[in-house]
Amino acid sequence: MEVDQQKALPQTGKGTRSYNQIWKDAMLELSCLLAEELPPEPPPLQRDRVVFFQRLATLYVRYIQVFRQLEEAHSMLVHPQKRRLICVILTGVMGRVLELKNEMVEKEFSEYHYLDDVLHALKLTPASLEIPIPHFFLSERSKEVEERKLLLMDILKMVEDAEGLDTSRDRFETEEEVIMIIQMAERARQGRLRAKLNKEIRCGSFDRRHGAKTTESTFTELAAICIQKVWRGYIQRKKTRIARDEEMIFLGMIMDPKYQVPCPAEITAQATEASIRIKQKKYEEAYLKSTEEILKQLRDTERLDMSKTIKSQIREWFFECRNATGVFPDYPSEEDGGSALIFAEKSPQQLIEEIALKEEEEANKSKGTQEKGKKDKGKNKEEDEDAGLKMNPSAFLSDLKEANNRFEDFWKNRDESENFTQLHEVELIKEEMRKVIEAEVRVQVDEEMRQELAELKLCVDKDKGGKAKANAKKKKGSKRGKKKKKEKDLTADRTLESLCQELVEQRLLKQAKNVRMQDFLGDYNYLGTTLRQNDIEPMPSMLDVRQVISLYAVLPLGSQEVHEKAPLIKSVLLVGPAGVGKRMLVHAVCQETGATLFDLSPCNTVGKYPGKNGLTMMLHMVFKVARLLQPSVIWIGDTEKMFYKKVPKEEEELDPRRLKKDLPKCLKLIKGEDRVLIMGTTRDPQSADIKSLSKMYGKIILIPRQDYGSRYILWEKLIKKQGGEITEALDLSSLTKVTDGYTPGHMVKVIKSVVSQERIQELTKRPLTAADFVLPLAKFEPVFQKEEEAIKNWYAKTSLGKKRIKAASGKEEAPPKGKDTKKKGRK
Repeated sequence: MEVDQQKALPQTGKGTRSYNQIWKDAMLELSCLLAEELPPEPPPLQRDRVVFFQRLATLYVRYIQVFRQLEEAHSMLVHPQKRRLICVILTGVMGRVLELKNEMVEKEFSEYHYLDDVLHALKLTPASLEIPIPHFFLSERSKEVEERKLLLMDILKMVEDAEGLDTSRDRFETEEEVIMIIQMAERARQGRLRAKLNKEIRCGSFDRRHGAKTTESTFTELAAICIQKVWRGYIQRKKTRIARDEEMIFLGMIMDPKYQVPCPAEITAQATEASIRIKQKKYEEAYLKSTEEILKQLRDTERLDMSKTIKSQIREWFFECRNATGVFPDYPSEEDGGSALIFAEKSPQQLIEEIALKEEEEANKSKGTQEKGKKDKGKNKEEDEDAGLKMNPSAFLSDLKEANNRFEDFWKNRDESENFTQLHEVELIKEEMRKVIEAEVRVQVDEEMRQELAELKLCVDKDKGGKAKANAKKKKGSKRGKKKKKEKDLTADRTLESLCQELVEQRLLKQAKNVRMQDFLGDYNYLGTTLRQNDIEPMPSMLDVRQVISLYAVLPLGSQEVHEKAPLIKSVLLVGPAGVGKRMLVHAVCQETGATLFDLSPCNTVGKYPGKNGLTMMLHMVFKVARLLQPSVIWIGDTEKMFYKKVPKEEEELDPRRLKKDLPKCLKLIKGEDRVLIMGTTRDPQSADIKSLSKMYGKIILIPRQDYGSRYILWEKLIKKQGGEITEALDLSSLTKVTDGYTPGHMVKVIKSVVSQERIQELTKRPLTAADFVLPLAKFEPVFQKEEEAIKNWYAKTSLGKKRIKAASGKEEAPPKGKDTKKKGRK
């Protein structure tokens, strides 16, 4: 046993040291970023928009690098307390990245940014801009996600059992599907007849050719010659192929087959990662168990002493204030922090002044103050724009600063040579639990000391005590404002399971498909910066789209704190031709965050919950279950139908615009604490009213057809995924050029039809070629450039698109000039 432990020690130690070093490197870079963003004196305002955006972009890229390092350290470290602190820092960095992204969009008026110069200056590659998806999004909620899946599976089984044979009847809903099935069956029948006829013809011709030769010797000679010819040809081709492959491997043109198979190092790395995941769970359970034990122990031993010391300190403060001001002070309220405010590093006089100022501010709040505040904000904004550009205040920098201080105080220079197994630190748990007990004790002590202070005031300052009581009553009265009307719960008497069952029966609650963000393949747009320098707006690549969806959908839904503090995104619209992967992205967001998927597409809601009451009940149920099972994604496919300018005659009976008025009202009720995201998809946005569509969706993401680099990666990865092999016979470059305009949906269908199980078995004799894929592709219509230009022109009419055009033409400076001319005219 001792020998085995000694063998295992070096491997574990090296892994821990390396990931600890990654964490320290990330924290060093983070401390530099915090020093730049929180200087002792505020930096001067920047008037040059380009220079200001360059600073934002540099900070954005540097924070992404810190984000990537922290995520790697958090996913691989085993120490539970380190992982908790890294998780806090990781959340703050994610929020800061979203804040910087929001500012970059506001300053450049575009959802996509091309940062080649920043990457070159920082000596990074485009792959370093990839937004990682934290592992703890799903690992910390694994039990909850599994329970939801089981619940949905059970309900789906119940629904299928209840429907019985009706499901087979409704399998093919449209006439086109029925016609396709009949055609397939008829073509198969005709094919079998042709094959039978050809076989009969071949057998008859063979008998006629060899009927005259009946001797055995001639027959055996012919057979031997045929076998020799085939065998010699096979052997020679095999030798030639081996010699050619060896030459190409020697020249470095082909990868050696031994490197294509997972090497032992990769296998051991996968096994190590699996063992780390098991250790993380065990250490976390041990940490929680130890926390409970230490909390009970400290409550029994130190609770009474804490209450005595706090009471004595508060009494001393009473008499210090009495001696300094001649009056007993007012006790801080629970909202202000209670007695915790007393123990701040301030004199009694300063504390009394602070409490008095807070009382004055609360008393001054009355009608009309909000309007004045709005006017002042408008003036301040105008003054800031004239003076220069500055960064918006951040909700995460203070938390990052505090977490960085904790790291420097405890973990930065800590000697962990004795803690080789990376178990929890008991002393650190005691410090944390003492704070918890102190907070519990302080609440009880505050109640007792308030009574004691009231008695002191009655005894010493009777008159002042009466006034104080009157003032306290006024304060309580002032805090009571108008109560907001709460939403009526139309399903208060129903359980969550019954609501889920009804939504599943109506097919409004669905199970997301098993796809990930990594499956949305694509390459970086290497010409983006060059095109923008020549005043040409580039179309985003698939990698750009994946980054934006990760920022706007995955990160906020995955973290509650990020969703509450970061710029709130309630809805996202994906615009692009059919087959580019819009629906796949919706399912990928659900899988990455463990979100529940609801389907409110116009085609899916036809005939369900008719009438106004039925519509309100449907929306109430969907949003209620979405909040209870958050994070949740509400998908609206073909969302342009909901905002039709004019409903087509063939769709008038379906009433596609029935959600147009009520859904935006539900959208307004989504708050920061509700991790609910509405995702719409459309391929024909021109048919919708652009104003109502833009009001409904806060973010509009354009997904174009794939460029050359993305198509090349798609062909390569999809063929390999299906089981095919890419050889010299398959010219991927030519295939990629020929298939310009075809979407990933087309590619997937063609690859599934070509690379079948029978074809995979024949790959050694007949390898795949480009011609195998071109013929099936000809059956589909590609996305022509006119269609893409139409979507691009539509996007230019949106609010962000208009701002981008004005910025590109240099008209963003027009309003200030207009103001100046008006002032001169008045003079």
